[in-house]
Amino acid sequence: MTTVATGTTAPGTPDPGTVRSAARVPAPAAPPGSAPAGQGVGPLLRAWRERRRFSQLELALRADSSARHISFVETGRSRPSEEMVLRLAEHLDVPVRERNALLLAAGYAPHYPQTPLDDPALDALRAGMERLIRGYEPYPALVVDRLYDVLAANRGIALLLEGVPESLLRPPLNAMRLTLHPEGLAPRIRNLPAWRGHLLHQMERQIALHRSPELRALYEEVAAYPVPEPRPGEEPDEPVAHFALPMVIEHGGRTLSFVSSISTFNTPMDVTVAELAIETFLPADAATVKYLRELEH
Repeated sequence: MTTVATGTTAPGTPDPGTVRSAARVPAPAAPPGSAPAGQGVGPLLRAWRERRRFSQLELALRADSSARHISFVETGRSRPSEEMVLRLAEHLDVPVRERNALLLAAGYAPHYPQTPLDDPALDALRAGMERLIRGYEPYPALVVDRLYDVLAANRGIALLLEGVPESLLRPPLNAMRLTLHPEGLAPRIRNLPAWRGHLLHQMERQIALHRSPELRALYEEVAAYPVPEPRPGEEPDEPVAHFALPMVIEHGGRTLSFVSSISTFNTPMDVTVAELAIETFLPADAATVKYLRELEH
């Protein structure tokens, strides 16, 4: 697995440790600048190349081809082989879901399966993720999919969600909604402007990469949530130096501080697996460590 330290989604599910089936999703969306369906793979590849800011020559050198052949593929004068489509997609760092879209546009069958998360073939994966997030207790950890729907969470997440209205805890739980909704965690987050800005920027990056209509709709929804006003007389704490942007949140009259780390799978060969992310929240100060440890006893 690949781990990237950053601030990101905040928690959400009251039923710790249950990995559910990933929802089936529509056919992959095309990247920006792509041609309408039916116009072939060339315009799609050109859009990905331009997004990565590669020249035709640079892409040809990386893919052991020629600039002339790349040009012919992009203009539709030459039909690439299945192997060439996959090779170009790899060097352009195209997400797995969109690689299937490229293959379909070129007239080939999808190369990467999309296995439901509750399929027996993924039993070992589910069990491993559950052990991982449970082993991280008392600190919060959860598993989300590409739309930030919560697939599993541990008791640390359930702790932070205490007091959230039942209306927000009905499945499917969504980490972005739970975090930014004015009746969710948002009123408890002491540094909400910075944390909210970070989450929205993260979603913008994902939209630019995947061009998902569902993710765009979620972004527009949560970005439109009103931002709770600070409570009267509440003053922010003095700034504290952190090695990453923390989420500073109130719980039980205490102020807790976390930074987060996201883990994804190296070289996934399945669409479902490629779009899973495991997020762990690391205490950012000694007071948070002490408080969570005390709750264990």
